[in-house]
Amino acid sequence: MTESVLAGPALAASLPEAFPARSRMPSERLVATVLVAGFCLLLVVIIALPLGSVLIKSLEAPDGGAAGLRNFRTYFSTPTLVEALLNSLTVAGSTVAIVVPLAFGYAYALTRTTMRWKGLFLAFALLPLFAPSLLSGIALTYILGNQGFLRGILFGHSVYGPIGITIAECLYAFPHALIILVTALSLSDGRLYEAASAMGTGRLRTFATVTLPGARYGLVSAAFVVFTLVVTDFGIPKVIGGQYPVLATDAYRQVVGQQNFPMGAVVGLLMLVPAILAFAVDRLIQRRQSSLLSARSVPYEAKPRPVRDRLSLGYAALVAGVIVGTYGVAIWASFIRYWPYNLSLTLDHYDFAAADSDGWAPYWNSLAMALSVAAIGTVTVFCGAYLIEKIKVFPAGRAVAQLLAMLPLAVPGLVLGLGYVFFFNAAWNPLNVLYGTLALLAINTLAHYYTVAHVTATTALKQIDPEFEAVSASLKVPFWQTFRRVSLPICMPTVLELFVYLFVNAMTTVSAVIFLYGPSTKLAAIAIVHMDEAGTTASAAAMASVIMATALAARLLLAIVNRFVLARTQSWRRREASA
Repeated sequence: MTESVLAGPALAASLPEAFPARSRMPSERLVATVLVAGFCLLLVVIIALPLGSVLIKSLEAPDGGAAGLRNFRTYFSTPTLVEALLNSLTVAGSTVAIVVPLAFGYAYALTRTTMRWKGLFLAFALLPLFAPSLLSGIALTYILGNQGFLRGILFGHSVYGPIGITIAECLYAFPHALIILVTALSLSDGRLYEAASAMGTGRLRTFATVTLPGARYGLVSAAFVVFTLVVTDFGIPKVIGGQYPVLATDAYRQVVGQQNFPMGAVVGLLMLVPAILAFAVDRLIQRRQSSLLSARSVPYEAKPRPVRDRLSLGYAALVAGVIVGTYGVAIWASFIRYWPYNLSLTLDHYDFAAADSDGWAPYWNSLAMALSVAAIGTVTVFCGAYLIEKIKVFPAGRAVAQLLAMLPLAVPGLVLGLGYVFFFNAAWNPLNVLYGTLALLAINTLAHYYTVAHVTATTALKQIDPEFEAVSASLKVPFWQTFRRVSLPICMPTVLELFVYLFVNAMTTVSAVIFLYGPSTKLAAIAIVHMDEAGTTASAAAMASVIMATALAARLLLAIVNRFVLARTQSWRRREASA
């Protein structure tokens, strides 16, 4: 046991100094029960009821009457609508087939070789996480579009369609798959490789019998994550899809273009099916994976092999070059006066008022919304995770809250946005005063990204020894004092990670909020869609570049805080060298 977790006697001896003994408040259990119930109610309102509204709307007729399953029969009997479903599955399957092997090779280079500059290559590969998905589509229009400088490599095929969507989705989904596979390969047991080496097993055979089986759950999980991301993404098909219909753009057309809300709900539910299946399979394989972990495992340490390391470095440089080069072209194009005829530099495209009547207002709206999501969301997520994990009252309420907290991971942003339209815009709902406001955009964004933040907070809290709460209870210290003086300081690095995670995703999101903004609450990512529709692609690239710069600045600020602030406040975690 490390020094960061105190033994029972030591903890009992230290807590009275931090917490003066006092009689336990008679209402403490009641307070905890009320907080858990209130947290459940919050999740019901922002997650469960909007999703239920999508299901109800799909069973309604356009005139408001009951339609039953008639809308679903209409959908599957309409060839153009079914085509969008098949197109989404085709693009998603193609992207999985490309991204997962590429990400596995990149993760292998980062974890199983001694090549140089691993940190730099990891940073390059994660770059798409800090940009709206639309930016990869915009970049491809400059590279492979009708005026692109590499359009000839498509052999006469247009980038505006399945080819462009697939390439852009590969760029967008690559870092998500890479994170999973890096984790999977980092957890390998080094003893297996030592045994294989002692038995004289060849490298290829070791790779086939040890490396791949050890990473198979990560490969399956990465495949389902990529598949879900592609099926549910709206930004890339909207920018570079041309006349190629997919589910996300079809739902947008049904709701915004045709005002056919029941059919839009049907399309939303169809998007929900692959996401739920992927979520279910991922949960199952993670449950099986946990049984493979052993306390006796030892970390794998790569040994220098010049040929392998040089090949890995070349491969990583090629993949990273494609990612950085693609996004770099979009950023460069935002400073070009008139692509590709006048390549002189200018800042005119950053005068957004010339391309959009709202000017810079959408960016400031996004910044305000992202800060609100990060601040309020971090408090909500961490306190909610503490109630579920550490407060042992109202078990049924905590179980319901845990279920609802995990639900958004299986819900596409576009579907959640539709649910918010149907629920918060209903005339009978007193909360409809929020519709079109920045507050509702912030609530929707928090609900969309809630699960990952919740799992992160819960994981951090699980690492704190339960004896803290047990000893606090024996000393009659209220749980909120233990939370404030023990749990929160210990988990401060995680809290800051949650803040940045929510901020970055709130800045870059588009699919979840595309239906919810009002005349004065347009966000920067939505402004990019409108600029691209209006043909001012350079201004759209400029706005996307500003969003990326803001997200990267937030991540850099966190690194600085971790380096100079938390390094001191969390110094108790480090084991001092013995004298």
